[in-house]
Amino acid sequence: MFSSSIESPIGLLVIKANDHEVFSINFSDQLSEQNPNKITEQAKAQFIEYFEGKRTNFNFPILQIGTDFQKNVWNELRRIEAGKPITYAALAKRMKNPLAIRAIASANGKNKLLIAVPCHRVIGSNGELIGFAAGLWRKKWLLEHETRITRSGQSTLMHEF
Repeated sequence: MFSSSIESPIGLLVIKANDHEVFSINFSDQLSEQNPNKITEQAKAQFIEYFEGKRTNFNFPILQIGTDFQKNVWNELRRIEAGKPITYAALAKRMKNPLAIRAIASANGKNKLLIAVPCHRVIGSNGELIGFAAGLWRKKWLLEHETRITRSGQSTLMHEF
């Protein structure tokens, strides 16, 4: 296993990969021993650009193991534009499965590639921030950061949590 990390404005982000793909992106409270490879360093460079406001999407190789349904949800998450969060209901409708809101939310919660597979771009039906394993304060920061990057106007996510 290979790893790289980046100290971001919202904490230490740890990137883990095998020889070919990134399989984990998560926040950590402590720096562990680094063992970078080409893939983790490519991802790290793209995250630096993201936090500098120069990038909103990622194109390093990724690997997520899950059911076909989960993979479909994760692929759909990657199609959500930065600065334009959507609700779980809207995501279910986009996936032509409007009754699968809870299943989609469950798959969203199993995402192991935070930010790169932007599960943070999905919000509650009333516009409130819900469901982000890394903390709602980070979700809020990410959404506001993407609103600034894309200049998509005033954030619709002004609810406190």
